[in-house]
Amino acid sequence: MRLNQLEKELGVRLLNRSTRQLSLTHEGEVYFSRGSALLADLADLNREVSSGSQTPKGLLKINAPMVLGRQKIAPIVYEYMERHPEIKIQLDLTSEPANQIEQGYDVSIRVGLPPDSRLVARKLASNRRYLCASPLYLDKFGMPSHPKELVKHECLILKRPEDANIWRLSKDNLIESIKVQGHFSSTDGEVLMGWALRGRGIVSAGDWYIHKYLKSGRMRHVLEEWSPPNWDIYAIYPEKIHLPAKVASFIDFLADKINMLQQK
Repeated sequence: MRLNQLEKELGVRLLNRSTRQLSLTHEGEVYFSRGSALLADLADLNREVSSGSQTPKGLLKINAPMVLGRQKIAPIVYEYMERHPEIKIQLDLTSEPANQIEQGYDVSIRVGLPPDSRLVARKLASNRRYLCASPLYLDKFGMPSHPKELVKHECLILKRPEDANIWRLSKDNLIESIKVQGHFSSTDGEVLMGWALRGRGIVSAGDWYIHKYLKSGRMRHVLEEWSPPNWDIYAIYPEKIHLPAKVASFIDFLADKINMLQQK
């Protein structure tokens, strides 16, 4: 029945029929030969795609913030590549979050949740923020005792959000929003930290970055009981029913490595 329908659609006879035997017509031989080759190619393609869904391979495009990317993500990416030699990595470090869908990134590492509902966010780590300053600065200008006193201090401002000079601090159920000022601002947190270490002002920084300086004594807590909003770290990826193996395995690997770093 299906053969009759196919012959009708093609407008040619594919089989010679008799009461004793069936044989291919010339058109039938051509159709069978070409069709067999196409089916074989399709089977190869299916195997390749199926294998790719299980084995990490191909180009993996990653976007990450500059400081976090250099200090934490790049070493993890290198270790991942050593375990998966069929993977190629493009790691782009930017001061501003990239447009993940338009720029075709498989994974973005971000501080904070994405505004785009088409993206999935997997939390990798908590990252509490602190206000800090170097002993050089505090010895010269003193330690503020309340958030409102920040208006009298040099504050190092990260120029990313539109209201970057508004510092929001919370303590228990209390919230203070302070419009700070200072002579130094930058889009790069590492630049701000360099200035802070030289005694140029008070900086707001995440625990991941500031911990080593607090431990060494090069920086001190300012208003330790008051906290800016957390800068939790997320892996962001487009919403898909089936994630490619390269994306799923990298995110799992990244989460495990970051968890190990937090426990140290």
